[in-house]
This record gives sequence, structure tokens and C-alpha cells, in this order.
Amino acid sequence: MQTTSHLLMIRPIAFGFNKETAVNNSFQKEGTDWNVNEKAQQEFDRFVEVLRAQDINVLVIQDQPLPYTPDAIFPNNWMSLHSDGQMVLYPMFAPNRRSERGKGVTDKLKEQFTVYSTIDLTGYEKENRFLEGTGSMVLDRVHQIAYACLSPRTDKKVLLDFCAMLDYKPVLFHAVDKRDAPIYHTNVMMCIADTFAIIADETIRDPAERASVLQMLKEAGKEIIPISIAQMEQFAGNALQVKNNSGEPFLIMSDSAYHSLTPEQIKVIETFNPILHAPLNTIEQNGGGSARCMIAEIFLPRH
Repeated sequence: MQTTSHLLMIRPIAFGFNKETAVNNSFQKEGTDWNVNEKAQQEFDRFVEVLRAQDINVLVIQDQPLPYTPDAIFPNNWMSLHSDGQMVLYPMFAPNRRSERGKGVTDKLKEQFTVYSTIDLTGYEKENRFLEGTGSMVLDRVHQIAYACLSPRTDKKVLLDFCAMLDYKPVLFHAVDKRDAPIYHTNVMMCIADTFAIIADETIRDPAERASVLQMLKEAGKEIIPISIAQMEQFAGNALQVKNNSGEPFLIMSDSAYHSLTPEQIKVIETFNPILHAPLNTIEQNGGGSARCMIAEIFLPRH
């Protein structure tokens, strides 16, 4: 099952530009607004409204003021939730993001969903090895494939450990932005849906690696929708396919991502599913992440 109708989102209380993550996230740009958190809350609430209007289940958990976690709005980096009842906890690059794991989110999840076991990879932080969840990996859940571009946030050893424990096949590659810097998270340059994939394949400079990734997508039955590096920088790759309670699929993304697409690209995507989008400019600018980053998919069994 590639998509779920149950989404977890964390409403921010102290959102802002995080200097600890900015060292290797080129998508972040510190804003000058004094009310960044208030604007982020407004964008967050509007985004939730757009999703719920389509009968998509959104579990919203309010972040707490202490400890200070400016990136709590991006829960998909520290946890993933699987249909066999497993929860995976991930090692995080920025020390001030590691506190996100201890703010009671998992306890609230367990009030509605069943967690049979927890795989804890956070010990890798002592080795300065990191794997930031479904930011570092884009998962083809049906074919058990984990796509990952290696970066300071995505360590090969930890990734192979994840794949061995959850029986995923790793597809590793290198991807760079227009400044030749490693792309910090795979989920900003590719999105995998049930029957299609969006990918900024020109970021994979090595021809053999690029061919391998595209071949793997084709073998998994995905129609490939290429996007440019410029579109990637508007978060066109940071999209997520979900479904509503009736099983209808939707692709969700931000306004900036949607408006970067050409009419032809939109037409192709809409042959598979409608596109839902909302303004996330403040979150994108200061946080360096967009719609997909804000969502932890819940595949856990319900009580």
C-alpha cells in the first residue's frame, strides 16, 4: 500500500530559521519578518483545512514551547510508521532537532493506533551518522524500495541498516543542486506515487547512477514525470500522494510548487489524481522544507 488516508502533522509553536540545519540545507533563507511563527501557524492551519475538506484524516498535535524545537513542523524526519505496526526512530543531524522525539508525540499516536514494536536507530548519532526518515529516503512501499541520495544527512551505513531490518532494497545515488552541493534530502528532488514518479533527474550527474534510478522506477511500473532544477527549488519534487476515506488519491504540494509546473506537467499529473495545494511560503523560506516534509504518514493499524 503506497498511500494512506491518515496523516500526522505538528502545529508549530516556535517555528523559525534554524541555524543548525542551515549549514547543509541550501533551501533555507532567513526571513526578516518578526512574526514568522504566527505566519507559519496560519499557513499550517490553512493547509490542514485544504486536506480535511477532501475527507483526508489529519491528526494535528500541538507542539510544546519547551524544549525549543524550531523544526518540529517536520515530523517525517525523526519517525516513520509502518503497516505492520512498526515505528522507526531516526538519527538527526541537528542537535536541537533531536528533542522533537521526546515531546509526547508518540504517546498521542498510541492513543489511536497500535505500535507493536519500535526500531531505534538514534544511537548512530554518537557516530555522527544520520538518516532523517522519509526526508532522507523516498519509499516505494509496494515494491519495498528505498531511494536515497547520499548527503551529510543520509549515511550509507544507517540506510543499509534500515533496509536490512525492514526488508527494503536500497537504491543509492548522488544528487547535487545548481551550486554542486549535495541535496540534503531525497524528498525534495523526487516523489513516488502509486503509478507515477516525479523526479529532478538532472540533479543526478553520474550517467550510470541516473540510468539506474530511472530504470528501477520504470521496472516498478512508474510513469516518470521529470522536473527541472529550477522547479525543484520551488519544491515541485516535495509532493506526497495520499488518499481520502473513500480511497480517492490526491497529490499534495505547496502553491509555489504547483505554480512552477508547466500546464503540460499539470495535465499529466491530473490524469492520475487531482492536485491539492496551499500557500506555504513562510515555512518553505525559513524551514527549507515544504508540503511533504510537514507530513508523517500513518500506516499503523488503528485500535
